Amino acid sequence: MIAILQRVREARVEVAGRTIGQIGAGFLMLVCAEPGDTEAVAEKLVQKVLKLRVFSDDAGKMNRSVQDVGGGLLIVSQFTLAADTSGGNRPSFTGAAPAELGRRLYEHCLSVARSQHPLVQCGEFGADMQVHLVNDGPVTIPLRMT
Repeated sequence: MIAILQRVREARVEVAGRTIGQIGAGFLMLVCAEPGDTEAVAEKLVQKVLKLRVFSDDAGKMNRSVQDVGGGLLIVSQFTLAADTSGGNRPSFTGAAPAELGRRLYEHCLSVARSQHPLVQCGEFGADMQVHLVNDGPVTIPLRMT
C-alpha cells in the first residue's frame, strides 16, 4: 500500500459541497491499495502511521506520534498515488488495486485505525472529493508498505 502523510493543523474533505470528514491538528493520510496488498499490509501501514514520530516535543524536536499528541487522522482514498508516468504524458493507473480490493483494504484501514485511535475521520471511497488542508511545517511523508 502507498500512503502520503501530511502533518496538518486542520483538514477536511467535502463531497458535493458537504463536509464528510474533518480534523484539527493531526495527519491527513492519502492511501492507495495496490494489487497483491492484503489486510496484513493495511494493518502494518496503520501501525506505522500511528507510531510515526513527526510531531514536536517540548524542545521543538520531531519526537512525538499522532497518538502522543492526541491528534486526528483523516483517511482519504486516492488511487492516483499509483500513477505510472514513465510512458508519456498521460498517467497510467494500472498499478492501483481493482476497485473491490481497494475498497476492502481502505475500509480495513479505517476499521483498524478506529479500533486503535479515538479520532478518525474519512473520505468516501470512489467519490469526487475536495480535500482542504493547512499543512503544518510543511511535513509530508511518503510511505509504502509491502
